[in-house]
Amino acid sequence: MKKITLIVFFFVSIPLAFAQQKTGISGKVMDSKTQQPLPYVVVTIQNTNLMQLTTVDGKFRFDTVPAGEQLVLFHSQGYKDALFPVEIIAGQILDLDTILLEEDQTSEEQTSLIALSENDLSDDNSGSESTSGLLQSSKDAFQQAAAFNWGQARFRIRGLDSEHSTMMINGVSMNKLYDGRPQWGDWGGLNDALRNQEFSIGTAPSDYTFGGILGTQEINTRASIYRPGTRISFSGTNTNYSWRMMGTYASGMNAQGWAFVVSAGKRWAQEGYFEGTNYDANSAFISVEKKLNENHSLNFTTFYTPNSRGKNSPNTTEVTQLTNGKYNSYWGFQNGNKRNSRMKTIEEPILMLNHFFKVNDKTNLTTSLMYQFGKIGNSNIDYQNANSPDPTYYRKLPSYYSSHYDSDNGEFSGEFTPDLENAEKSKILFMANQQMEWNAMYQANQTPIVNANGIISGYEPTKSNYVLYEDRTDDKTMVATSTFNTQLTENVILNVGGSFKNLKSHNYQKLLDLLGGAYFEDIDGFYNGNQSQSDLNNPNRQVVVGDAYGYNYIYVANTLDAFTQFKFSYNKADFYLAQSFSSTNYQREGLYRNGIYETNSFGKSDKATFENFGFKGGLTYKISGRQMLIFNGAHLTNAPTIRNTFPNSRLNNRIVDDLENENISSLDASYSYRSPRFKGRLTTFYTLIRDATQTSFFYAEGIFDDGAGYNNTSAFVSQTLTHLNKKNLGAELSLEYQINPTLKTTFSAGFGEYTYDTNPNVMVTNDAEASIENTNPVFDFGTAALKNYKQPGSPQQAYSLGIEYRDPKFWWIGVNLNYLTNSYIDVSPIARTDHFFINPASGFPFPEATEERGKELLQQEKFAPTTLLNIVGGKSCRIYGKYVGLFVSINNVLDVTYKTGGYEQARNANFRQRNQDVSSGTPSFGNKYFYGYGRTYFVNLSINL
Repeated sequence: MKKITLIVFFFVSIPLAFAQQKTGISGKVMDSKTQQPLPYVVVTIQNTNLMQLTTVDGKFRFDTVPAGEQLVLFHSQGYKDALFPVEIIAGQILDLDTILLEEDQTSEEQTSLIALSENDLSDDNSGSESTSGLLQSSKDAFQQAAAFNWGQARFRIRGLDSEHSTMMINGVSMNKLYDGRPQWGDWGGLNDALRNQEFSIGTAPSDYTFGGILGTQEINTRASIYRPGTRISFSGTNTNYSWRMMGTYASGMNAQGWAFVVSAGKRWAQEGYFEGTNYDANSAFISVEKKLNENHSLNFTTFYTPNSRGKNSPNTTEVTQLTNGKYNSYWGFQNGNKRNSRMKTIEEPILMLNHFFKVNDKTNLTTSLMYQFGKIGNSNIDYQNANSPDPTYYRKLPSYYSSHYDSDNGEFSGEFTPDLENAEKSKILFMANQQMEWNAMYQANQTPIVNANGIISGYEPTKSNYVLYEDRTDDKTMVATSTFNTQLTENVILNVGGSFKNLKSHNYQKLLDLLGGAYFEDIDGFYNGNQSQSDLNNPNRQVVVGDAYGYNYIYVANTLDAFTQFKFSYNKADFYLAQSFSSTNYQREGLYRNGIYETNSFGKSDKATFENFGFKGGLTYKISGRQMLIFNGAHLTNAPTIRNTFPNSRLNNRIVDDLENENISSLDASYSYRSPRFKGRLTTFYTLIRDATQTSFFYAEGIFDDGAGYNNTSAFVSQTLTHLNKKNLGAELSLEYQINPTLKTTFSAGFGEYTYDTNPNVMVTNDAEASIENTNPVFDFGTAALKNYKQPGSPQQAYSLGIEYRDPKFWWIGVNLNYLTNSYIDVSPIARTDHFFINPASGFPFPEATEERGKELLQQEKFAPTTLLNIVGGKSCRIYGKYVGLFVSINNVLDVTYKTGGYEQARNANFRQRNQDVSSGTPSFGNKYFYGYGRTYFVNLSINL
């Protein structure tokens, strides 16, 4: 009996002894306000491979933590990170008891951020683009400054636009094949529904895709991961919309394995910040998940966000001085109401089905199917045999007369003879008629009916001289993608993914309004005979509302992407290696036989096919639990976008000559320090983009050589730059110091040098020179001397100093002072070619042209530095058992007027024209500018039920 007792004691005591020797840490994570457990919080022991998620009741436990001093990081979406230093004693489990996480108030700032992105992105003539639309989930002070403070000045992170980032929803890339950029308006107004985000900066690894050199943003709409409850919010602002309402409900996973999320919202404004910019947007979102068993779940997501907004015009200094910084030439009164002629409309619903397969505890397979369809429209005025309806048309402004020079058959006379009398009359007339005259256009489209007494008794519709149309794109996109993630060993994780995307894009001009007329002729009034016909297969058409006219074609595009990624994790170092391959093809199919290009406009073009590879890798060396060195590098090639493949797609099937893949190399190195009170990061980066292609459109005068001699043709042309290199280098600094439990200060700095690194080749297509004999009227202007010119569209230096106070009674206030500088105009490449100094009338250099004066005329304009003071604050409390939050922000408190971008007009593209225009002191074709908002506010009241 004693032997049996000893044996039992022996076998029982051994595991007890081992249990007593466990060294670790445990605790429970809860919401600081609701005191409810928080599931799925990521708990990490810094400088180790130890990581786990909290259970449904918020608990966690590590049993094998190295003894000594450790740092424990708690991270959950929508909450502020918490970092705790602990002392682990060998053979003991340290119980941290309850860890309270505070809600991250920066999520409220994202609501105003999305509004900025919708207003500023994706307009071809903007000349600049903000990348702050990447809704950063990072808590890094630099990222917050870039998104929430510098974004209003269209700051670009590392000088890169959004085509170099990858925007994903449930593992599906949302970047458009047309221009490589996300269409932010497709999910605007769904802030609450799209809060579950992961963001990797630069070329850092992502579990979902190879990614771009700017970063990867992944939004997860899986219904079961949403925090259960109801949230309602009401907002008011004076930016591009005035009012907003949103409501979101998440059920959580029930006992039958169902979870769903619904969200809806509306934003509207009779007039936004700029004159005549009306706004109307609705949004609806549904996500439903069915848990089939412990290993399989299906999730269906759909959202629809129809929206329309009035655009605002870029203006010359002359126009702004005559009017004001909010002036917009695109609208006018009709029957006492403001009507904007340039409306952007987006209606592109998205349907997505996701299958989540948990193969085992270490392996997951996610498969997604997505279908998107709908339309994007941009309206404008079309006119024939009539004057331009634009009130800022150069012939209607005083400068047209005050900048007048005598001419003698193109020879220089040197006589500056301003017509001051007519300039003053023009000023008076413009000041009295600053907006579009809708009633005058209606009258021009009608014939008066005169009765027997000679009295006008009414008006009869006739052929329209003016109509309202839209440039319309109807896209149908199908995507199938799959990602496989597995932990091969304790230290190695493998990510594999593949995606196929098919696009069918119908592009055409659609007649929206005859403006009181009976019909409109489908011809190009600049030409005669067959050349005037939009479609020789159906000549002399009389089009009415709803008809396609002008141009009509289809893009078909297919892309196949695949990537592999190995991540290695060890106590002192982590590193990764990733590879990618993609195959892309584009084809244009013309539905009209255009009269200018009758032999190469109808039917299918040749296929443009591209194959691309990418390699990237990185190393994180853990100096300690608080300090890290991080290195990332990438080399990849990208296919040119559809936009840059077909330079004259509205009229013909031509593909850019000698089109090449874009070649990109990127390096960055960072030092990171993180402690409970102080966080800091210093990053240096270098990016070289080679062989980029860029297409633009403008009206030019007197710049063409027909091959036999110079001529003085003027026309609307397309310009294509090839072999364009860009060099971006700089540094980012992020500092955050918790002075005491309630007071925190931050400092962020971005310093960059973003330049053109080569002299690209300039090709210009002049439709006026097209004929049956000349089906490819492309003029080679040689190289443009762009090397060392600054890239436009973003401040290249930015600094932010902030201080924030958070009271224990759940109210807070923050102040940020921002200084942005080194922002430049978008220059005209064609004016930097040798042809700039050649007289098109004679073919010889202008006799008055000197190198010194040429440098003065071609000097790139640098915008004045901008100082922006922003104030944010909020309060949250519990009322009748409901949690109420108030968020308030005031941007540009000092009401500073500043330029966010602009471009040189390319109309006068030779020395004499520009010299005379500039020398007059009142140039007719001065630079055009976009202006930022003045003092704006945003107020949001949210209720969590």
